[in-house]
Amino acid sequence: MNDWDDYRLILALARAGTLRAAALELGLTHTTVSRRLASIEHARGRVFEKNPNGYRATPLGTALIDVAQRIEGLTLAGARHQKAVDQDLSGVVNLSLSEPVAQYLLLDDLFEFGKLFPQIELRVQTSSRFVDLDRLEADVVVRGAHEPPGHLVGRRLFPNCVTYYADREYLASTPRKELRWIAPASDGYWPGWRESSPYPEAPIELVIDDISVRHLALVAGKGLGRGACFMADPQPNLVRLSAQAPVPQQDFWVLTHPDLKQTPRIRAVADFITSRMKDKEALVRGDLNAN
Repeated sequence: MNDWDDYRLILALARAGTLRAAALELGLTHTTVSRRLASIEHARGRVFEKNPNGYRATPLGTALIDVAQRIEGLTLAGARHQKAVDQDLSGVVNLSLSEPVAQYLLLDDLFEFGKLFPQIELRVQTSSRFVDLDRLEADVVVRGAHEPPGHLVGRRLFPNCVTYYADREYLASTPRKELRWIAPASDGYWPGWRESSPYPEAPIELVIDDISVRHLALVAGKGLGRGACFMADPQPNLVRLSAQAPVPQQDFWVLTHPDLKQTPRIRAVADFITSRMKDKEALVRGDLNAN
């Protein structure tokens, strides 16, 4: 089998488990993937066995998947090195940020970067997913993590801190027995947060998994909630519910791939973002004395 596209199809199906999901990853139709798989298996033998949970590789399939992974690794390494040899302080840089960081921490700075480095085309992707730098899904990433992939390079900054908040008017006008929590879908790195809050008896009104939507609900006076200090403290109508120090969550990191760390335009973005994030450390930590 000499066609890399065939190896890509096998690898996509192994990772996705279904024809439909593999087709979506490859940008093909379900019918095209099915037809190409049939052609591969006609020429090479049975590569996958279908079961109720999807497709499982045969011994031949396992061997071909191993080859495909090695080819993919070499292909991606070649693409990274091709990008790295460009020493001009110009061109495209893909920066991945979570939506709250982009909106509440770095929005003004991103526009300032464009004025300082007009020759660099900064493309900002907002996602809560830790994008794959090995696969060139981004050149620089800012994410919260306790231990990011060990081969990546960059800077550990400081923890994202959270505490309890509510709208001032909601708190003043709502009897204690009627107070309600807007809760995250997971306790995350703060187990027992409600039990240790000033209102442990208040029931949960609504669970919202997206931090930005929870923040908007807090600002709108819909209930009590946990909030990131960098999002909530600048809001004049939000008040903290506790005098205790905010609780640290994951550390912020600014990371890139080691193959790209010396590329001038990528280094310029990483250094700029690192500097601007460090300027906001007190805000992120929830240090009200620094405001």
